[in-house]
Amino acid sequence: MDTARLAELYDEVLDWRHKGIPASAHGRTIAEWIASGPPTPTLPTPLVTISAQALEHNLHAMAAWCAERGLSLAPHGKATMAPQLWHRQLEAGAAAITVATPFQAGVARRFGVPRILIANQVADPATLAQLSVWAGSGTAIGLFSDSTLTIDRYSAAFSTTIDVIVELGTPGGRAGARGIEAALAVALRVAAAPNLRLAGVAGYEGSVTAGTDPAAIAAVDAYLDDLATLYAALDFEVDRPVVSAGGSAYFDRVAAVLGPLAGEAEVLLRSGSYLVHDHGCYARTTPTARGGDGPHLLPALEGRARVLSRPEPGLAILDGGRRDFPYDQDLPIPLGRSGTACPQISDQHLFLTGATEDLRVGDTVRLGLSHPCTSFDKWRLIPVVDDERGVVVDAIHTFF
Repeated sequence: MDTARLAELYDEVLDWRHKGIPASAHGRTIAEWIASGPPTPTLPTPLVTISAQALEHNLHAMAAWCAERGLSLAPHGKATMAPQLWHRQLEAGAAAITVATPFQAGVARRFGVPRILIANQVADPATLAQLSVWAGSGTAIGLFSDSTLTIDRYSAAFSTTIDVIVELGTPGGRAGARGIEAALAVALRVAAAPNLRLAGVAGYEGSVTAGTDPAAIAAVDAYLDDLATLYAALDFEVDRPVVSAGGSAYFDRVAAVLGPLAGEAEVLLRSGSYLVHDHGCYARTTPTARGGDGPHLLPALEGRARVLSRPEPGLAILDGGRRDFPYDQDLPIPLGRSGTACPQISDQHLFLTGATEDLRVGDTVRLGLSHPCTSFDKWRLIPVVDDERGVVVDAIHTFF
């Protein structure tokens, strides 16, 4: 990656635009502020922070787990949209960064990601022309396709050779060819195009189910078996084709079903949320939570909110809301406060109910968060805190 461009992020001057940063830091560069060792309690609320220790643990735990099984990792960058974190993932051994949209690909290219996997279809002609320019200038780009119509658009737009990965879908899911026969037709169209190269197959097992019971796991395995069957049926135009799957819930099944192909193919996991994990949806579905084979991951994201009001017994109103914390999978989870819950959230307020008698206006409540993808997108700058020393040691930019 472009380390000079990453370093420039620390030259940004802090000011009123930076939510979660104290006014006392305004006028300083980010580098100067971090060097001063800001105590975590001085950060204003509402707030989201990243634990330095948990981040480091997860980074190396997942890298080691993949290496032990002969798997490659292309973390999904959409989870964080944080080039500083992508850099750390690549330095830890990741083979590429995955993105979902051309905009996200542009962020990755801006910061010098050398290999970008666009795990989606692209239909806009101007965007396809731009991807062609990037590929021609040395950025390795892999692009999904699920239909012959998409392939025709790719072939018409590209002035250089682009690697295409055929995506297998599932009924009722999102993109992806519906069935092996449809996927084979896409592959044949790729092979017939002089400027496209058939480079692999891919899918997303998270579209099959959200469950963790035996029937759900069996359905995931059946889908991955189909992906392996598709792989075996194709003649690829690269020496080591890609076989890619793996969100952040069932990556153990990807290792079990597709891992045996690792000797001849690049079995590429696209898990993204593992880096910061969570207290909610992934805490419930990660492999180790259901007795599967996976690294032990730690929740690195934490919210903080301050009590604004105690309007009635058993209720405290906190100063964080939908603009600050994720709410699409679970509402924030009070940490270290048994007998309490957050049953309701509004734009700028969070309702804390239950055993709240000890709380006073101005007290701070720690919150576990669920779903990293919709945590990062609410913050343009997220402090990284050293849990042992209680100080800020880094600040992560996001680009949504």
